[in-house]
Amino acid sequence: MGGGILFISPDSRNAGLLTRMLLPLSLALEHVGEVSEARSKLAEKSYGVILTEARLPDGNWIDVLNLVNDLALTSILIVTDPLADERLWAEVLNLGAYDLLVQPFDAGEVQRILSSASLRSLHKAVSSQPAASGESRMQAAI
Repeated sequence: MGGGILFISPDSRNAGLLTRMLLPLSLALEHVGEVSEARSKLAEKSYGVILTEARLPDGNWIDVLNLVNDLALTSILIVTDPLADERLWAEVLNLGAYDLLVQPFDAGEVQRILSSASLRSLHKAVSSQPAASGESRMQAAI
């Protein structure tokens, strides 16, 4: 199980902003601009959390969800959108994503949601390992 966050967005400014917001939490963020780039990254490395824009140059968040499912990843998916509304929020949750993060980003909300998702991802990794002592399972996940 890998760690860190993969951010899929054509907007590199948001990647820089998120990186600064996550510094106090020591959460690493990597950025790609399209679904095709995410596919390549996910083939070589696993991430605890995938944060994706709802609309991307070569697809949308559902394409990312399908990619996660096709690759049988345990990553937690979070969607972000500047036009987030109740309909999108309900769709995101009903189709299996973890949460919807509204833009413009609020540092407190970003830190709360991504910290919670990262902890959940770590818990999923530990609980999916074969039976072993709790301490050794936790060390293997880290």
